[in-house]
Amino acid sequence: MYVFVTLAIRLMGKRQIGDLQPNELVVTILISEIAAIPLQDPTRPLLSGVAAIFILVVLEIIISVAAMKSQAVRKLMSGRAAVIIRNGKIDEAAMKRVRITVLDLIELLRQNSVFDISEVAYAVLEVNGNLSVLRRSEYDSVTKKDMEVSTKENLLPLPVICDGTVIKESLDALFIKENELNKILKKQKVRMDEIFILTLDHEKNVLLIRKENKK
Repeated sequence: MYVFVTLAIRLMGKRQIGDLQPNELVVTILISEIAAIPLQDPTRPLLSGVAAIFILVVLEIIISVAAMKSQAVRKLMSGRAAVIIRNGKIDEAAMKRVRITVLDLIELLRQNSVFDISEVAYAVLEVNGNLSVLRRSEYDSVTKKDMEVSTKENLLPLPVICDGTVIKESLDALFIKENELNKILKKQKVRMDEIFILTLDHEKNVLLIRKENKK
């Protein structure tokens, strides 16, 4: 049952709990309740729980596809986003519709690193409960592009060795052969079994953390 429920959740997608749409959250709760029934009552056949979960997952996939194709279905199942702050002004009617207080709004703004409401141009409460904030232009952070400072693109470091084990997928993504990795280790003067984590990027920049010596 554990394996089947895990597969069912994987089929539904990779959203985190806080990002679930209302219908997805309902299905997740129902799956957990249905899975508990045959586990608590050995007299009930396991297949009945598996079948019910399978039906729920299929329905969820059908609804998700329908929501992708129809705006009406999406609004019906997930609702719509609400603009809480518009042009710097709090929309009290919108707050009443979504039933959040001023204190709730201030807390959500703080989670977006905004501590002064006057800095906000727009704030949108998304259907998953997260608040998206657009600051007024005068409060935007200055970027290197604004200052016309030339920069290199950020490179994504990938874990190549974890706890003494080579991660082949990372090597393939970085187009690095194992003999090249051995040369890097030789240059770093470290053995494979001494490495806790080693990351590389496409320019072969190295971050090495050795294992702690345990006595």
